[in-house]
Amino acid sequence: QAQLVESGGGLVQAGGSLGLSCTASGRTNSRYSMGWFRQAPGKEREFVAGISWSGAAYYADSMKGRFTISRDNAKDTVYLQMNSLEPMDTAVYYCAAPSRPYSGLSYSPHDYDSWGQGTQVTVSS
Repeated sequence: QAQLVESGGGLVQAGGSLGLSCTASGRTNSRYSMGWFRQAPGKEREFVAGISWSGAAYYADSMKGRFTISRDNAKDTVYLQMNSLEPMDTAVYYCAAPSRPYSGLSYSPHDYDSWGQGTQVTVSS
């Protein structure tokens, strides 16, 4: 399994922006679909955004127009730019990868095998 390391979380005021990154190591092929998920206290882990191995981006409805996912295959890194942040975006954000390259993107956390350690995003009102 790949090792995933997220960075870039922090504290921001409502309306502000944050950028997250997730770098993979331990694999020789970067052509994996990748997902970003988040989990707030007392809530289930939910899909935020994903990017297919070919570069197609997908977003949860509440993130459309505010979040942008991108990838750099040469660096085996996925990015999540979050704009117009709201207090409801406060959560621990995780990146995730499936076990096989060239697989389709899934919105379910159960279809992902490798997870980062998570990075806290806190949005104050």
